[in-house]
Amino acid sequence: MKVIVAWSGGKDSALALEETIEAGKAEVAGLLTTVSLPYDRVTMHGVRRNLVQKQAERIGLPIHFVLLPPNPSNEVYDNLMGEALLKLKSQGIEGVVFGDIWLEDVRTYREARLSEVGMAAIFPLWGKPPEQLISKFLARHYSALVTCVDTEILPADFCGHPLDESFFTMLPQGVDPCGERGEFHTFVTSAPYFSRAIRVKIGERVQRGRFAYCDLVEEE
Repeated sequence: MKVIVAWSGGKDSALALEETIEAGKAEVAGLLTTVSLPYDRVTMHGVRRNLVQKQAERIGLPIHFVLLPPNPSNEVYDNLMGEALLKLKSQGIEGVVFGDIWLEDVRTYREARLSEVGMAAIFPLWGKPPEQLISKFLARHYSALVTCVDTEILPADFCGHPLDESFFTMLPQGVDPCGERGEFHTFVTSAPYFSRAIRVKIGERVQRGRFAYCDLVEEE
């Protein structure tokens, strides 16, 4: 099966890509990322588009962007994503890989949308204990930074923190270590399958509603 990975640039999509490669049952043909306009940043993660482009270059895969208007309705989102999926299907893509772990409503939604265009939804991390995934993340020497936090759950200064052992020990009780409920979002700067790491520095920090973001700027 020829598949594309739903790519946020964060740890879960990165782990899902590695699991797919290791399973050897599908050919990964590219990455698919939603970008919010006019910010030109990855939806929810707040990462500049050029940085996920750099990730794709380090991985050696093409990346496809779905450009979303500010605060799109569910209908607008579904229409734009549907158009993108149909285009990919015409290019031979048969399925989309997602990094979801245990949220049943999210999985049901994705499966329904993919079914409408005759494509498969694939969940290589599904049902795995979050602690097990984090252990693999650390053992495989991934590197990542927190780019966004929900300040109703975590302090804003968690933004910019590296995803190391100290980060996970600081998480309050009840917070999913993978941030599955949207507690935090991340950007991977190094992975086992990157040709080389992406060097970034922490830039401006901003608050938008309940979410705090820190900008990441590539270092030459």
